[in-house]
Amino acid sequence: MNSASNTASHTEQSRAMAWKICLSGMLALSVAMGIGRFAFTPLLPMMLHEGSLNLQMGGWLATSNYLGYFVGAMLCAFHRSNKPVPLMRAGLAATILLTLAMGVLHNDAMWLGLRFISGIASAYVFVYTAGWCLHQLTQLRHPELGGVIFCGPGIGIALTGLLTGAMVTAGWLAAAGWISFGIIALALTALIWKTFSFDAGQAQAATTAHPQETQEETPELKREVRQQVIAYGMAGFGYIITATFLPVIARQALPGSSWPDFFWPIFGFGVALGAFGATRLPVHGDQRTLLAWSYVMQAAGVALSIVLPNAIGFALSCLLLGLPFTAITLFAMREARRLRQAHASSLMGLMTAAYGIGQIAGPPLATALVHSSGSFTPSLCVAVVALLLGAFLYYRLTLSHKLQHRTA
Repeated sequence: MNSASNTASHTEQSRAMAWKICLSGMLALSVAMGIGRFAFTPLLPMMLHEGSLNLQMGGWLATSNYLGYFVGAMLCAFHRSNKPVPLMRAGLAATILLTLAMGVLHNDAMWLGLRFISGIASAYVFVYTAGWCLHQLTQLRHPELGGVIFCGPGIGIALTGLLTGAMVTAGWLAAAGWISFGIIALALTALIWKTFSFDAGQAQAATTAHPQETQEETPELKREVRQQVIAYGMAGFGYIITATFLPVIARQALPGSSWPDFFWPIFGFGVALGAFGATRLPVHGDQRTLLAWSYVMQAAGVALSIVLPNAIGFALSCLLLGLPFTAITLFAMREARRLRQAHASSLMGLMTAAYGIGQIAGPPLATALVHSSGSFTPSLCVAVVALLLGAFLYYRLTLSHKLQHRTA
């Protein structure tokens, strides 16, 4: 009876700690991604309206951030660190300072530098927070809660979108918005700072099952790694044009309407809802199938903004684009852990770098096509094709997997 009581108590403590880790990871990604990276999207129309920059410079600022994200991801891929927590904390601190600086400094060249460094910081926080949290949850035997972590970007996106709408109504300048978001990032970071001192590997040492073995790098495994990296990169390109220019596209299509203030928060709500919904899906199922369907859903969302450019179409487009947004990341990071196990962080960094390449290519292509055609439609069509191609790559991997099992 005593033993059963102790076991139940231990299980409750383990689950409580798992939830604390999930929520801390969620808030960390809210800061790094929702604020550090994507606060720029709802603030861009304010900056354009004020005349502090033009659409072309807006595209370059977005590209600078995505280039920094790529560089940060590459550094994570080649810099294998056994101490992720200091890097996570450094990235969060940098995000706070860089966000505040966007509101204090008013110079295009400085902004380009700030957005570039902010991208590096975001990549470090994302890669090491995702890796650390998923590892802790595995040690605590609650890997199914991993999707909660990836609600963070959606919550941050919804928060910045709603607050920016209120700022526009109140007549605020974009600089005040940047400073406000920097203060919010500081408050959220202070809440979770101590949680990252926890180490489930030590706390669970006596009850951990079998240690993971490193998989042998067979030619088939290497080939799948390459294909997964390419396919994941397609997602970065496929979503970024819509995610970067959505408020601008909506305001052009619906002049004078108040609906554009809500589309970005709807996207963020979809991101959070999709990530939480992913916790209900089987952890040990084929994540590649889930990825293929997620890409198809995003492609449908982008296509909907083309064929139905009204309030309902944009709202549904935002929802379909957002639902699989960070669920894709969760499934892909699980695949990285399956493929590389002990060296998962390195592969996570490489996949994130490929994602970053897609993001870098998107905004300049969009602005170039807008200047040549006068519309965002051509660039959105290219995005749909990229997402469908990524879905096809993952679908082909699932077929190869089934064929191998049949012939084994």
